[in-house]
Amino acid sequence: MATYRLDITKEHCPMTFVKTKIELAKLKEKDILEVLLLEGEPLENVPCTSREQGFNVLSVVPVKDNVYKVTIQK
Repeated sequence: MATYRLDITKEHCPMTFVKTKIELAKLKEKDILEVLLLEGEPLENVPCTSREQGFNVLSVVPVKDNVYKVTIQK
């Protein structure tokens, strides 16, 4: 099991989940992707859409002002 990081704080929807999905597709089963994203639409959409796609959202935690880390397991 490996952990990877993706920073999409400079991206806007719908590219936030598109980039997340591309990275998740590269992972092996049980690998983890830590996604840094902004509060608002990305924070609402990425965890929800990840769950809908069958991924396991392990946590959503604030990192600093308006930035969150979403931890997703394949």
